[in-house]
Parts: sequence; structure tokens; C-alpha cells
Amino acid sequence: MSYSEFTLKKVKQDFQLTLIEVPTFIVSAPPIQPSPALAEFIEKRLPLALALNTEKARSEMIICPILLELKDIFNQQISLFSGNDFTVDQSVGLNGVCDFLISKSPEQLFIEAPAMIVVEAKKEDINGGLGQCVAEMIAAQRFNEKNGDFVNKLYGCVTTGNLWKFIKLEEQTVTIGLREYSLPPVDEILGILVSFIT
Repeated sequence: MSYSEFTLKKVKQDFQLTLIEVPTFIVSAPPIQPSPALAEFIEKRLPLALALNTEKARSEMIICPILLELKDIFNQQISLFSGNDFTVDQSVGLNGVCDFLISKSPEQLFIEAPAMIVVEAKKEDINGGLGQCVAEMIAAQRFNEKNGDFVNKLYGCVTTGNLWKFIKLEEQTVTIGLREYSLPPVDEILGILVSFIT
């Protein structure tokens, strides 16, 4: 078993989670204007990424540049991992690769606690990726606790690159924001991601 095999129903049952669905749980996340370089890149490459319509193209041409911008906003004091193995507890299926993981540590050579945000890239089916993303968030929660860095709230999102849906994990409660945020514009999504780290 690995992260990709989890459905939302299975992850809820296996880890005794309480699921709450709300229109949005994001209250105060002021938009952040992207750098001119990111704004131009998104404007030029978004049509190509959508035309190619693969998870790889969407990850490389939309999602990764946005997450790199996040790293710049925090003056490289956070770390970004892409496609890294994140095996935390294989006995319960918390193993496999995260598409993207953001840690509040500046350490870039290996994943260091606290892991804060998990980003799962999907070609089209956002809701189909919720179970996998929540499983990765549970793994991040356990990883942080194991490394003595308890974080009250962890965040995740499932994205197609142009649509973003956000999730929050607090102890055993998973809150899923039903609203899908669309890109463009990128400023609202950047604001939300920054608010998760601060």
C-alpha cells in the first residue's frame, strides 16, 4: 500500500479521522502580487501546460514555479521538495512519493521537520486526489511528531495547476474547503500558501 492507493473514505476509516466539509476555511489571506518573472512565466506557459494536459507538464510549468516563488518570498528560509520519497510508516501505508512538500526548515538536502504543506498534482480529478493528499498530511503530522516538532495545523492542496483545492489537518480533524480557486490570477493562491506558513 502507498499514498496513491488511499481514497478519502479509506484514509478516514484507517486513521479514524473526522471530516468536515466547508465552503472555505481560509479567512485572512491577503493576495500577494507575484514577481514580474512569475507573472510573465505563468502568462506564457499556462496555455502550453493546459494543452499538453499531463501531470508532469502541469507540475513543471505551473505548480513548481509558484512554489519556487513561495521560497523566494520567504528568502529561501523554507525548503521545497519535489518527487521525494516520504516513507514514514510503511506498516500502515504511509509510504511513497509526495509530488511536492514544503518544510519550514531551510535545510534543502533532506526533509527536515516541520513539514507544513503537501501539494498533490492531478491531471484533472481534484476530488480523486483528496485521499492521497490527506494520507500524505497524516504522514507529515507523524513525521513532525517523531522529530519532536509538533505543528498544530498542517495544510495540503490538490491541484491541476489551474484549479486548487485546500485541506487543513488539526489532530484527527480534516477540514476540506470545497471551493476551488482558479488560476489566473496567481496572487490569491500565493497569499493562501504564504498564510499557511506564517
